[in-house]
Amino acid sequence: MIYLDHSATTPLDSRVLDAMRPYLESDFCNPSSVYRAGQEARRAVEDAREKVAHLIGARPKEIIFTSGGTEANNTAIKGIAGLHRKGHIITSAIEHPAVLKVVKWLEKHGFDATYIGVGQDGVVDPDSVRQAIRKDTTLITIMHANNEVGTIQPIEEIASIAHEHNIIFHTDAVQTAGKLEIDVDKMGIDLLSLSGHKFYAPKGVGCLYIRKGLKIETFMHGGHQEWGKRAGTENVAGIVGLGRAAEIALAEMQEEHERIRKLRDRLEAGIAERISDVIFNGSRDRRLYSICNVCVKYVEGEAMLLNLDFHGIAASSGSACTSGSLEPSHVLLAMGISPEIAHGSLRFSLGRSNTEEDIEKVIEVLPPVVAKLREMSAFPRKSAP
Repeated sequence: MIYLDHSATTPLDSRVLDAMRPYLESDFCNPSSVYRAGQEARRAVEDAREKVAHLIGARPKEIIFTSGGTEANNTAIKGIAGLHRKGHIITSAIEHPAVLKVVKWLEKHGFDATYIGVGQDGVVDPDSVRQAIRKDTTLITIMHANNEVGTIQPIEEIASIAHEHNIIFHTDAVQTAGKLEIDVDKMGIDLLSLSGHKFYAPKGVGCLYIRKGLKIETFMHGGHQEWGKRAGTENVAGIVGLGRAAEIALAEMQEEHERIRKLRDRLEAGIAERISDVIFNGSRDRRLYSICNVCVKYVEGEAMLLNLDFHGIAASSGSACTSGSLEPSHVLLAMGISPEIAHGSLRFSLGRSNTEEDIEKVIEVLPPVVAKLREMSAFPRKSAP
């Protein structure tokens, strides 16, 4: 399989699995136990906490382990909302459902929300955020980079605006942690969510960064774990894997950035050369190096995916969390793309395993797939395939 869906999930790095293996087999003890084996597990958890903190420029005690990005987003947003009971939240129209659905839920429980639109490039205008602020605004949550089109948001500027008005700023960094340099202090981030399976750690583990001194209402109640901020026996093996993945990502970030960007650029050039009537989505300047999102006119995205799968190529037509929906991407619609064109979107997201041969195979396979589907298509078109 040629795997080009790394934004949905990444394969478990063998080095991460090696670090996890003892805690899946012999070193199975509860890290809250007082005997030696339990305390060895505790040390493994705390060592991982230091590595994850280092990845984002945080302090270890500012890291709370969670089951992943969705739990971290819920904990952050509901945790701030729970201190106020009512108020106003600002977010963007292109957030992941793990943010949008939380905010929608809070609207049913006494909160107001403003959903900031984006331009055709998919970037949030900080001035729009400033203009949306009200006296009762309690939280601004804007993702670091979009999971579908890869646009990188000006969160440092938005965070500064939030702090001018004494408003808490949260960012969903699930797509950027391990890919881009993050410094929570420099960027003015109060709360940050990340998920391990987006950068070669296992599924089911992530974390929430909570700035020192910031109070949030506890989301999960029970034991004393995570300083009382997230109850439940720690997933020791998963946490160890997250720490190792963070360590690897930090060490290899620059090298992988350059290598993958070149592959992405070659893929886009090949598509543009061999397929007519395509639109590349998202900012050309402010975007992740690993994502190519393209709309192919007069063709359904799902049909292209099925044909690519037949050739052993795995990609997506948007977020993995909305892949069961027949609705066009809310991200592309927010960028002003018509529903019929948005239905023809493909997202190729590259990662460590991809090679030049993979990209050339896609460039070889995709054009005839598109030509065949256009011949069968009922879409009206102005130009020949």
